Amino acid sequence: MKILVTGGLGFIGSHTVVELQKEGFEVVIIDNLSNSSEEVLKGIVAITGKIPLYEKLDLREKTSIQNFFKKHNDVEGVIHFAASKAVGESVENPLLYYENNINTLVYILQELQQKTEANFIFSSSCTVYGQAEKMPITENAPIQTAISPYGNTKQIGEEIITEVCKVSTINSILLRYFNPIGAHPSAEIGELPIGVPQNLIPYITQTGMGLRKELSVYGNDYPTPDGTCIRDYIHVVDLAKAHVIALQRLLNKKNLDKVETFNLGTGTGSSVLEVITTFEKVSGRKLPYKIVPRREGDIVSAYANTDKANTVLGWKAQSTLEEALASAWKWEVKIRS
Repeated sequence: MKILVTGGLGFIGSHTVVELQKEGFEVVIIDNLSNSSEEVLKGIVAITGKIPLYEKLDLREKTSIQNFFKKHNDVEGVIHFAASKAVGESVENPLLYYENNINTLVYILQELQQKTEANFIFSSSCTVYGQAEKMPITENAPIQTAISPYGNTKQIGEEIITEVCKVSTINSILLRYFNPIGAHPSAEIGELPIGVPQNLIPYITQTGMGLRKELSVYGNDYPTPDGTCIRDYIHVVDLAKAHVIALQRLLNKKNLDKVETFNLGTGTGSSVLEVITTFEKVSGRKLPYKIVPRREGDIVSAYANTDKANTVLGWKAQSTLEEALASAWKWEVKIRS
């Protein structure tokens, strides 16, 4: 059974390709390498012993997508990761985010709605909740006005999918991630940001390696126990496994609605300072950091209520923060050695 994974050489995409191949799926990857590398293919093969099909395509080119689906007309499911994902960058360059995150989604759905049957897993985000009023956040929490263009693209993306599924043969599951971190335990694949990392963990590991002078902690005056922002950090392998389970749910026609939504997190919130302390413990390195002013687009706190994913999908995050950070550090050490 052939599954398309867009952005399949990226951080979450590559780990999901591994889990799909383990389950016997034939995987075809589309990636434009804007935030990834073809080297990731070697890591996937080292873990699974299987070479996924790969096409270097830019999903913003509509004709390229049309040609892809003509060539691969036997694709039975799509997991759509390909998107720009940095909150800060989206505030600075909103049009890049609207083009890359919305246009590409529309072009893929236009191809899928021509099929007699289509299954679509969407890489969404807890940013759709904005600053939720209650913790932990359930799937029924109100969708708040987006604080960043990135968050807005995820809200709009969910709306587009919901409306298209109503009038087409597409079935979809929207997966709202909290904060994916870590690396495959083999250290063959992991998070590999191009340029200065936009996410906390690779910045921490690069600082731990001495590649960065110090970590900037954006604000210590938030209404949290230690004044720093709280997030729900989920191991990327746990997250990848959830995608396979969600896909199988659609393929086996177990979904109860045309569009279903699930939060993916651990259910536990950790502050930035707690993450730093835990990293120091697992790495044995003292991490230099400084407190700097708050960053635009950041919310105070976000962690998941995962009851729905636990009961309906039968999925639960297994790894601890320590295990996730240890795997991220192991990966960082490997790629720098």
